[in-house]
Amino acid sequence: PQRKTELLLAERARHVPRGVATAHPVVVERALGAEVWDVEGKRYLDFVGGIGVLNVGHNHPRVVEAVSRQLQKISHAAFQVAAYEPYIDLAARLNTLIGGDEDYKSIFLTTGAEAVENAIKIARGYTNRPGVIAFRGAFHGRTLLGVTLTGFSQPYKQNFGPFPTDIYHAAYPDLYRGITTEKAIASLEEVFATAIAPERVAAIIIEPVQGDGGFLPAPDDFLVALREITTRHGIVLICDEIQTGFGRTGDLFGFQRSGIKPDLVTVAKSLAGGLPLSGVVGRAAIMDAPTPGGLGGTYGGNALACAAALGVLDAFAQDDILRRGAAGGERLRAGLEALQRQHSDRIGEVRGRGSMLAIEIVTDAASKRHDADLAQVVIDKARDEGLLVIKCGVHRNVIRFLAPLVTTDAQIDEAVAAFGRAFAAAMG
Repeated sequence: PQRKTELLLAERARHVPRGVATAHPVVVERALGAEVWDVEGKRYLDFVGGIGVLNVGHNHPRVVEAVSRQLQKISHAAFQVAAYEPYIDLAARLNTLIGGDEDYKSIFLTTGAEAVENAIKIARGYTNRPGVIAFRGAFHGRTLLGVTLTGFSQPYKQNFGPFPTDIYHAAYPDLYRGITTEKAIASLEEVFATAIAPERVAAIIIEPVQGDGGFLPAPDDFLVALREITTRHGIVLICDEIQTGFGRTGDLFGFQRSGIKPDLVTVAKSLAGGLPLSGVVGRAAIMDAPTPGGLGGTYGGNALACAAALGVLDAFAQDDILRRGAAGGERLRAGLEALQRQHSDRIGEVRGRGSMLAIEIVTDAASKRHDADLAQVVIDKARDEGLLVIKCGVHRNVIRFLAPLVTTDAQIDEAVAAFGRAFAAAMG
């Protein structure tokens, strides 16, 4: 007889378009912490976490309790119709966490791409300028503007154009491939010289650690230089913290390590511990630039999602999650570096920050040629070993690890051992 998984995947193929790619032929039934179980009852260690959504783990008790309590009150009203406390409370807490003593404001939306779109609207509204600069290798979403800001072509751009105008791209630092801070700044200056003058640029948007582009951390001196350049030219600096936020890099937000303060910050993914919620948090004068009616969205700041986000922030404030996540990241990095020493010709680099880690797979150490085929085989073999991971990178040859920050030492060790077996099996 056919397994339940096969029947469900056949139904999926029948009813869901092929454009929605699914990394693993698995149908999940339940989850807790860093573990998921499929409809057959097989357990997996989940080192994808909803693509960085579940930093506090699946079904965190504080999130479950907060949502359950809110569900008894009001699930949705549309904030443009009538306000409700969870939205206001969450805005106040994020404004303090990101803005400190400065006057910051927040708007809440539903998806990361929607947050990015609104951040661009706000920056253009404030500066009255058209241009936006992003970086090669960036990922900012799948909406038409999001995919235009995204700094690689496939699979995201396909034949979906024409794309929005006045979007430009500069080089992002990648020390493994020789792109230093100096070269990246020179690339930005070249954009100013050849494509758009800085006084016509509304915003520069950057991920403190590139996510889908390959888990590349921006060097601290690059972010400091970028902050100086944007301040000098009156350009709004937007940090896209959708994947780096909420403890993923070892700090609550990725920009904090460098000591800079962005003008606008986009948040989503782990903000609400599994519920759909995103936001833009920024300097009050900039956030107030759009006039009434210019911002909003029917589901933006849904009451249940805001309550979940307050549960997430409570978990960070009271459960030592930042420290646990940082320690887990060090443990995982040590395991991956040990594996790299065994396969030094094929694992070109172990990189990332905190618990946002990845390995780049190459055909050989000398050429550093991308090996997407081997990366895919390793991912598939890891699934056979009970470990879920996914790929990233412009050339899809990078394997990323997004374990929940509550993952135990025993689970990390189990995952490293499983991944090591998978790599050895992939190498034949």
